[in-house]
Formats: sequence, structure tokens, C-alpha cells
Amino acid sequence: MTRRGLPASDLRELYQEVILDHNRRPRNFRAIEGASRHAEGYNPLCGDRLSLYLKVEDAVIKDASFQGSGCAISKASASMMTDSVKGKTLSEARGMFEQFRQMVTGNADPLAHPERLGKLAVFEGVRNYPARVKCASLAWHTLRSAIDAKDEVVSTETE
Repeated sequence: MTRRGLPASDLRELYQEVILDHNRRPRNFRAIEGASRHAEGYNPLCGDRLSLYLKVEDAVIKDASFQGSGCAISKASASMMTDSVKGKTLSEARGMFEQFRQMVTGNADPLAHPERLGKLAVFEGVRNYPARVKCASLAWHTLRSAIDAKDEVVSTETE
């Protein structure tokens, strides 16, 4: 049994369904007209590319969206990330980036504080597949670049 009371195989299946759903029907898959922040991300290992758009007012992310192409994990991560950062301050979004990064690289236990990442904990299993960590974290590194208003393409090979 896992800490959530489900057998590990059932939990993995549930997580896979959430990721597949966000891949098939990504949320916020559009450009934001008049976005105040924008960044491009690229994962040369598997060819994932994304453009991230933020509408920021008074240091709060009012809207977030993305466009691009990539594997299921990359697209699902961008979809769930854009949902998760809406309404957050830039500082809170930076903190979420760090928590997510630590979770997928195996440096943090997502179940220790499940309220911090909420549904994003579905990506916890990615830590067992090092090549997929870059797929899951591409959108997050691109978010950090947009928050910092950097005018450069983010590559998973330079992170």
C-alpha cells in the first residue's frame, strides 16, 4: 500500500490516466493575445518544443497558456503547470518550480507536503526514468525564464 491508501499499481495507473488525459486534451493550449511575458523551450533529446505565454498584472499570473509539440509527459506537464500557476504570484510560481524540480529529480518526497504541488504529484514517478525528467521539467524551466523575462530559448541541455 502507498501513503494514499491505494496499491502502488493502482496509483501508477491513476497517474498514467491523468497524464494521458492532459496529453489528449491539454488545458490552456493557445496563445495569449497581449501576453506580458513569453518564453520558448526546447528539449533536443526528444524534440519537445513549447512557447509559454503569461499575462502578469501586479506580480500575479492572471493567465497562462502554451503551444507546441512534444511527448505525452511534456505536454501534460505544460497543461497542468499552466493550470497550477494561474492566480499565483511570481514568487509563488518560482517556489513551485523549485518544488517540482526537486520532486522529479528525486531530491524531495512529494508526499511529505502534498498540498504544495497538488495534482502535479502525478509526475513523481518520472524520477525513475532520468531521460523523462527533462520532458516533465521543460515547461517549468520555460516558466522560470518567462518569470525572469529572459529573452532566450530555454534548452534542457543547458539546465
